[in-house]
Amino acid sequence: MTEDKSDKKLGLYMKKLLKEHSLSMRKLSELTNIDTATISRIINGKRKANPVHLQKFAEHLNVPISELFVVAGYSMEQEGLQQSDLLKSVESIQNFLESSNIIDNQFSIVSVDCQLANYEQYAQTEEGKGTILNNFGEKLKKIGSIGPFISQLKDLYEKFRLNRGTSRELAIIGSALIYFIVSVDVIPDYIFPIGYIDDAIAVQIVTKSLTVSK
Repeated sequence: MTEDKSDKKLGLYMKKLLKEHSLSMRKLSELTNIDTATISRIINGKRKANPVHLQKFAEHLNVPISELFVVAGYSMEQEGLQQSDLLKSVESIQNFLESSNIIDNQFSIVSVDCQLANYEQYAQTEEGKGTILNNFGEKLKKIGSIGPFISQLKDLYEKFRLNRGTSRELAIIGSALIYFIVSVDVIPDYIFPIGYIDDAIAVQIVTKSLTVSK
């Protein structure tokens, strides 16, 4: 197998992270449930890390997943999507999911909208509010600054935190924040770089709903 420059770069970065955390490859294997031989091949540039590997490495090495994807050489083109382009991405997202055989879900705007409707009710409960206030910052830190929707999410969070809006508006805002926080997305977050596009679409749907509700 020919070694790729990005594979070598990831290997060096992984070695640095392991040293910083005083972890051996064997210990990382125990934490991530990825066999030691696979980790060794990834670190030595003999195997390309897939999105699932990178997700687990990010979790246990305490680095934003976006950072590992960049180092591993995954395309960041989706990061530059503008809001007006997001809804146009649905067909390409579905084509990607079908060709990759990663998940069987059919992606659609309706599927995101249905999730948001469910989360609206939850956002109005004390448990839902606690989920948002206690976990938003940690999720944001975990993924890094991915996509143009992050600044919108921050604005929505501040409105929710400061209780700026009607009960209806806060429920709508809360649905987007919970969608972002929980891991049960229409598209799993680890399928990078499209893994956060459904979150971005959710933000766009909520933003439009807020405009209509005024």
